[in-house]
Amino acid sequence: MCPDNVADGNLVNAPTRRQVLFGGALAGSAGLVLGAGGIARSADRVAQEGGPAAGHGGHSSNPAAHGGGINGPTFRLGRQVDHSANGFHPNAILRDFDYGTVSVLPDGRTLREWEIFSSDEDIEIAPGITFPAWTFNSRIPGPSLRCREGDLLRVRFTNGSEHPHTMHFHGIHPADMDGVPGVGRGVIEPGESFTYEFDAIPFGVHLYHCHVSPLAEHIARGMYGTFIVDPPQDRPPADEMVMVMHGYNTTFDGEGNQLYAVNGIPFHYMHEPVQVRRNELVRIYLVNVLEYDPVNSFHLHGNFFDYYPTGTRLEPSEFTDTVVQAQGQRGICELRFPYPGRYMFHAHKTEFADLGWMGFFEVSE
Repeated sequence: MCPDNVADGNLVNAPTRRQVLFGGALAGSAGLVLGAGGIARSADRVAQEGGPAAGHGGHSSNPAAHGGGINGPTFRLGRQVDHSANGFHPNAILRDFDYGTVSVLPDGRTLREWEIFSSDEDIEIAPGITFPAWTFNSRIPGPSLRCREGDLLRVRFTNGSEHPHTMHFHGIHPADMDGVPGVGRGVIEPGESFTYEFDAIPFGVHLYHCHVSPLAEHIARGMYGTFIVDPPQDRPPADEMVMVMHGYNTTFDGEGNQLYAVNGIPFHYMHEPVQVRRNELVRIYLVNVLEYDPVNSFHLHGNFFDYYPTGTRLEPSEFTDTVVQAQGQRGICELRFPYPGRYMFHAHKTEFADLGWMGFFEVSE
């Protein structure tokens, strides 16, 4: 299922990962940290060298149409993607929890129901870079589904994409609800619907994603989201947020990503820092769905946090400022900021940070 333009050799002027690193994407971090001069110089380089291109069957294979060629990404100071055109905003995704439609069953149990659809969307992931994504509910990442341990869950999935898809939930459930080709209903073809029904166990921070082959491409295209099961008793009150770490393989070569992000858009939280209050408990549901790289990481400047791997225990396992997650791993970070100011967070791998995986917390009184 290789994209048409890659298979036909039409994706011209697509830079290597290293060319992107030392070209336009570097301007996002270097410019924001070093000032407008750094941005302008890096932008000039990418204008000369060409930026990353993207395309697939049913979309233009002309690199310029997807931000390639001489009209590549600039990341100039203050320039951002068009969030309205994308139909989602990383600031909203940060604290958007979807509790579904709630009712009570005759036996007193809580029933939660969701309507989820897949679609093919052209998303601007950086200024001048359009990515042909496959999405849940037209956003990257998909909605953060939230429930409580023991609830009965019904997720009606409608495939509005041109490609076959499934929904595979991490957790404990019957085999025929696993969203795997060849098991139960298996693949949901374009135009078809299916309802996944299972109990919400165990409590913790989990994820869901498409499980159709080639699996790496279906995930890397954007088909993933967070699945939170709260414990029977509420955790302490906190400013809660979701951070989904992921990347974009804009050349579709399956060998590496050209851009990295949290909640959809590279460098977004550099432009618009995450707003928090001094001494307020902050709880981060951290999920790694990065493909084409074996591990990802989260590093916080000027502070430490308690870390709960997978969130399935109520006591932290570590007090740290850096955590490493393999593909599909997740956990909960809890912390308080004792001092006001701006505190950077990023992947503790320079390449990922330089290519978009970085941001700021802005702490106020």
